[in-house]
Amino acid sequence: MVLTISRAEHMTYAAHIVATLESVAARHGDPADAIYTELFAAHPDLESLFWLDRDDGVRRSMVQQGLECILDYVGDRLTAPQIIAAARHHHDGYGVPADRFDAFFVAMRDAFRQIMSADWTPATDRAWNQMLTEFATIR
Repeated sequence: MVLTISRAEHMTYAAHIVATLESVAARHGDPADAIYTELFAAHPDLESLFWLDRDDGVRRSMVQQGLECILDYVGDRLTAPQIIAAARHHHDGYGVPADRFDAFFVAMRDAFRQIMSADWTPATDRAWNQMLTEFATIR
């Protein structure tokens, strides 16, 4: 189930999400290390699941797919809901507890908040929280 918001609300929060991604790219470049620092600080048990990822290829691929899902979700929503639902199910096979799947997107938000520092506004926070709430409902 995906929560329904008005087109105007969607456009407003989409603009904040896209602005965040653009700002992070301009300030920081590849955010993968910052995202995983946040994820493993909040959930140290998840780090052991990456024991075969010796070149960080899996981690970087997950970040890329997460960013693509975010951009699609705040845009036309052609694939993001299906990809998130499938990934949620797929990660169960890797031993990722159901309550931890959304932690990755939370870590993205938290890393981006740190990178943007004082430029992270209450409106930006509301936009990310809205999107993360919607992501959590996708099954």
